[in-house]
Amino acid sequence: MRAINLEYPSTRTLSGQNNIQTALPLGGLGAGGLCINGQGGFQDFSLRNRPELSAMPDGHGAIHDSAFGLIHLRQNGQSETRLLEGPLPSEKIYALGIKGQGYRHGGKDGLPRFEQATFQGSFPFARVDLRDETMPLTASITAWSPFIPGNDRDTGLPVAIAEYTFTNTSDRPVDISFSFHLSHLSQRKKRQKQQPDLSRNRVIPERGIYFYNEEHQGSDEFGNAALIALEGTPKIKAMWFRGGWFDAVSMLWKEVSNGQFHENDGSDCAQAQGWNGGSLCFEATLAPGESRSFPVGIAWYFPNVHFQFGHEPNVTDPLNPQPWWRPWYTTQWDNAQSVALELVERYSELRNRTESFHRALHDVTIPPEIIDALSANLGILKSPTVLRQENGDFWGWEGCFPDRGSCHGNCTHVYNYAQALAHLFPSLERTLRDQEYYYSMDEDGFVGFRFSVPTTKITQQGIPAADGQLGGLMKLYRDWQICGDDAWLETIYPLARLSIEYCIRTWDPDETGGLIKSHHNTYDIQFHGPDGLCGTIYLGALTAMSRMAGYLGKTEDVERYEVLAKKAANILDERLFNGEYYEQEVITDEDAFDPDADSTSLELTKLLQEEGPKYQYGNGCLADGVFGIWLAAVCGLETPIDREHVRLALDAIVKYNFKEDLTWHPNTQRPGYALANEAGLVLCTWPHGGRPSLPFVYSDEAWTGIEYQVASHLIMEGRVEAGLRIVRAVRKRYDGKIRNPWNEYECGSYYARAMASYGLLQAWTGLRYSRVTKTLWLAPATETTPLRTFFACDGCFGTLELRADSLVITLTEGTLELNAIQLNGEDILFEAVKLAAGKPVNFVLPQTVVL
Repeated sequence: MRAINLEYPSTRTLSGQNNIQTALPLGGLGAGGLCINGQGGFQDFSLRNRPELSAMPDGHGAIHDSAFGLIHLRQNGQSETRLLEGPLPSEKIYALGIKGQGYRHGGKDGLPRFEQATFQGSFPFARVDLRDETMPLTASITAWSPFIPGNDRDTGLPVAIAEYTFTNTSDRPVDISFSFHLSHLSQRKKRQKQQPDLSRNRVIPERGIYFYNEEHQGSDEFGNAALIALEGTPKIKAMWFRGGWFDAVSMLWKEVSNGQFHENDGSDCAQAQGWNGGSLCFEATLAPGESRSFPVGIAWYFPNVHFQFGHEPNVTDPLNPQPWWRPWYTTQWDNAQSVALELVERYSELRNRTESFHRALHDVTIPPEIIDALSANLGILKSPTVLRQENGDFWGWEGCFPDRGSCHGNCTHVYNYAQALAHLFPSLERTLRDQEYYYSMDEDGFVGFRFSVPTTKITQQGIPAADGQLGGLMKLYRDWQICGDDAWLETIYPLARLSIEYCIRTWDPDETGGLIKSHHNTYDIQFHGPDGLCGTIYLGALTAMSRMAGYLGKTEDVERYEVLAKKAANILDERLFNGEYYEQEVITDEDAFDPDADSTSLELTKLLQEEGPKYQYGNGCLADGVFGIWLAAVCGLETPIDREHVRLALDAIVKYNFKEDLTWHPNTQRPGYALANEAGLVLCTWPHGGRPSLPFVYSDEAWTGIEYQVASHLIMEGRVEAGLRIVRAVRKRYDGKIRNPWNEYECGSYYARAMASYGLLQAWTGLRYSRVTKTLWLAPATETTPLRTFFACDGCFGTLELRADSLVITLTEGTLELNAIQLNGEDILFEAVKLAAGKPVNFVLPQTVVL
């Protein structure tokens, strides 16, 4: 088996202390997954349509998910056995007291391990190299799951793959026995003594083990899994020794360490009790210098989801439970065995295609910190943050708490920042627009900012979010440009018009161009009076509406929204710009005070009387104070705002909000995102005084999604080094020791806002494609050539290489139609062409083009 090349500048290489937190997500888009950690172990088995992260207390008596490899070797009459993991970091053993039983995650944690582990992470691949001076061989584990832009089915396979490779480093032959062990993933985790054990096991002939259960078919416990050999014919132990306490792993270790492996077919599983699981074993003799690889796959299938949002409560019969909905992958495969057998059949193909994506993304001349940030957060699409409904709709939490999702429903103002899905899987992104306008909007144009699940028409709930609802209109424009589907736009436009008119009527009733009335936003509070954040989003939404209306020939709408857009720009530039940045003009009226304020609190009443409504920012410098201009730009829109003011505002944000050392920055909110001597971009500062006693509730924090948004906007506006400095600061914080490089968190792990990092690639390259006009734009942030970059659009992905005299486009998959190419505003294509995968096309640059 050919090794995956991970030697790219963007690859993270971590060892020692920097492997404490390291864990890279594996699994299916919307199908759950698990992680490979810095030691080469597997953790965070979030397979059952909810997060199950390892940051939980040891569960007394609970059955733990477990997957691990063992190597037994014989040479010169001597034998050695090792767990195929590096040293367990001592920091994990007690782990702030939540590991009250000394860290037990699957029963194998105390087995002899390799002395050293080095982790290389380059999404979607991870490799752990294991070394031990007392062993005559080295071991490596390459872990991955399919990731192919545009192919949501294969990227959604509920699988994780681990390729174990052993190399004889001695001058004599070595006999090896490699075994891989998987607990029964569908065995009921907690079972009362009087309850029968309904877990069942059977052999997949010559390949592996099928784990299933006989729980009620509507129960959330109902499901199955498979362990499969992707190459070779292993020995099969379809069921572990069953007993009490630690019997299962104790017997496994006895067998393996004695050079024995007892096969069975699991036929007496119905009579057995105790912790269940199964194992595969491969044997080989390695000549000096020889390497052998043994790839195994884990598949899972849990078809029942028992939570919902946006529906009336439903009392179910506990004896006959019925799920609210099912994951999309259940429409493609019948069970985990069918998933596993397809994986066997297509293993080489899926590996090659995933490697092709990996190479296209990482083998570039883009600064490595940009590709590191972008690729790391693609792991969110493999995390339990993301789910997919049976009808195909994408549905996501904001992030993940250890045992449940954090804040439901494709939260519109959080997903405003996320750009990756729209470009890598645009058909899934469009399901968000459909949910937004067909199901989450009422007859007046109110759009709920948290979508229902399963998808259904919901009535008005809570309050509207101005930034989320207005941002959706720009994303609608972007998604139409990406897909080029005019019929889709024509159908959805009347609903978009209903939405913008609701926004105007609700927040700008006098049509001044400013959001004068109180408006909810991503900071979970109301802003009272016009401000830069929501005001620029309003400007972008009006611009998007005028462009879509113009394309559809709706001249009255064009005029209406263009006039309002100019007014919005005028309010921003004339009323809110203070010479350095855009402020908030706090307005105190009847809706400006917190309805939940305790009227019996004299201290609060006095504070409100003196300072006005709480949770505002007034003359503060807000990090995403020109967010709407950035969102417009990544969506392909140019707004009528004063660009020099925008540049000055970005300069001020760097000057006042970016802290190289946060040691003396007071933060009474959630300091764990960035603190002490770390660097970070603070959400808001008050450089000229005037900080409210109670500013908006997250003002002193640093959020990676906003840091990436600001960094990419800086790069777009020529502030390249300032943008890169912010990106480096973020990625330095996620160093593997303090934080996991593949889990940027905010309100929960794998936080969706962090997918703003895709905007860094857009900023550095100026790359954009419109399927409506079949035009490709390229405007690099620097003049350095060659510029080699990854790109993806609806129906294809590949690379572009800009040289001193030519542009070479190479498609990895798909086709691309081009009527025009613009490089730095100059046309370089003069006749229509259609590109196909595997056939590089060289476009010669005219002499007039200035790089």
